[in-house]
Amino acid sequence: MANDQSPWLGIELRHLAALEAVAREGSFRSAAASLGYVQSAISQQIAALERAVGHRLVERTRGAARVQLTAAGELVLQHADANLARLKAAQADVAALATGQAGELRVGITQSIGVRILPALMRRFAAQWPDVQLRPTEAPADLPLYDAVERGDVDLSFVELPAPHGPFELFELMADPFMLVVRRDSPLARSESLLAELDVPLIGHTECRGLARVEAQLRARCVEPEFAFRSDVNATSQALVGAGVGAAVLPALAVDETDELTTMRELPGIPPRVLAIVRHRDRYHSEAAQAFVTAAQDVCAGLTSQPRLAAVVHR
Repeated sequence: MANDQSPWLGIELRHLAALEAVAREGSFRSAAASLGYVQSAISQQIAALERAVGHRLVERTRGAARVQLTAAGELVLQHADANLARLKAAQADVAALATGQAGELRVGITQSIGVRILPALMRRFAAQWPDVQLRPTEAPADLPLYDAVERGDVDLSFVELPAPHGPFELFELMADPFMLVVRRDSPLARSESLLAELDVPLIGHTECRGLARVEAQLRARCVEPEFAFRSDVNATSQALVGAGVGAAVLPALAVDETDELTTMRELPGIPPRVLAIVRHRDRYHSEAAQAFVTAAQDVCAGLTSQPRLAAVVHR
């Protein structure tokens, strides 16, 4: 057993980084450029990795054809990605430790967070931590943001629960109920049996995983949802409702309550999405990062105490 493992002990992170770059860039030359090496250095590192593994990992090609990994190469790359992610996370930890109370805090957000929560949160946080610059990163849905936390691309992120499997520590923020957005002159705006009369085309997200739960809940109540259009831009969905295309299923935070053409109704019996902040449980977290979590909890508590949302959340 020891003899079988001994060549693998010669594998270095630079070998794995070279394999990842070749797979990502599709050529030795581009991989070398992305890592700041000469092409021969990448070739040597891949060759050393293949000797250690005992298998060919890269299919060499001639001309402009894209370089492909072998089955063994793909398998090694899966493990390499995890190791490189941990190294990147360690780099971010050391940088955070070195900066102390200054520097930047990288925060993942989705669209509704950016509109309804982040502005007030940034004002509150900036007053307390003027030397820490917030760097928001937006994604169309929350699952990629969980990945960004695991890789170390962001320090914290707003997400939905439940969390996927991973090295995550979570801080619950608030419940955000799913609403049916309808035209103000629609009969559904005054209906006393909303689900029974829900026979209009629907508009919904493509990326929101909470919407899949809403669809399942509707079917469980013998309502077959028919989506005429899907958009990940909340304003587009609400504008289409105002134009008479149909009714939109959106979280309450995604709805512009000042829109004069539309109004929103609670979807009875549909569990809300639960928002949280996630961070990597094994990483160093600065005092500023913890203060950001506390400030986010305070801002969200203020939102749920607002009359309209509070009436929905606590109903």
